[in-house]
Amino acid sequence: MSMKFKAFSIGPTNLKPDSIPYIVGGPCAIESLNQYTHISSELKNCGVSALRAGIFKLRTKPNSFQGLGKEAYPYVKIVREKFNLPIFSEVTDPRQVEELSVFVDCFQVGARNMYNYELLKELGKTQKPVLLKRAFSATIDEWVHAAGYIEAEGNNKVILCERGIRTFETKTRNTFDINAISYLKRNTHYPVFADPSHGTGDSQLVSDISLASVAAGADGLLIEVHHNPVKALSDGFQAITPSEFKILQKKIYKLHALLKDEF
Repeated sequence: MSMKFKAFSIGPTNLKPDSIPYIVGGPCAIESLNQYTHISSELKNCGVSALRAGIFKLRTKPNSFQGLGKEAYPYVKIVREKFNLPIFSEVTDPRQVEELSVFVDCFQVGARNMYNYELLKELGKTQKPVLLKRAFSATIDEWVHAAGYIEAEGNNKVILCERGIRTFETKTRNTFDINAISYLKRNTHYPVFADPSHGTGDSQLVSDISLASVAAGADGLLIEVHHNPVKALSDGFQAITPSEFKILQKKIYKLHALLKDEF
């Protein structure tokens, strides 16, 4: 039997069991105020649940775009106030937590930091929700134990996010573990999100894997959206356009209703 998580608020909205999938959309990285405002406006019109805000980016190559860092702080504040939507943003260092908590509604811990226990402990001392991504080669048990570091400090608002793992397969960026979503929903108390963008690394596959994730029981999705993916400074190859997002969101809601016998 599937387990239920306890509802909690994320900014002005709530994450509740059995509600329609909570969809977080936005660019991999904020590139400018104009870029972020434009994409956020499109997503607001689509009825997105929350916005991605890539401020600090951990990249494999040192010469890749690392994000605007603190330069992006005022951009996020402007967009958050303008559109009244919760902000999800990756935190990469314990020293960033206090600064980001002023305008971030949900902290995101990336795959590279799942084992950064000092960061997890610091996030556990806050009362902000934390979206914890699975590390490249982490087992489900290791992932759940990492979540335990956050809860041990008093913060039980933890969301687990499947984003694919590293295997021998090279046709996609990662191997998306659809099994993990169903397993976690049946055996843990955590809400579970899916990141089909990183899970596939291919914009053409994002829609299919989003729908598969919902069918497997995902409570939410984290989707990269860019108005001009070809010119994106970070991971444009896995981003979909706002118009594609709008079509996908309608499919997600229809599928969810069907699965709940409401369609």
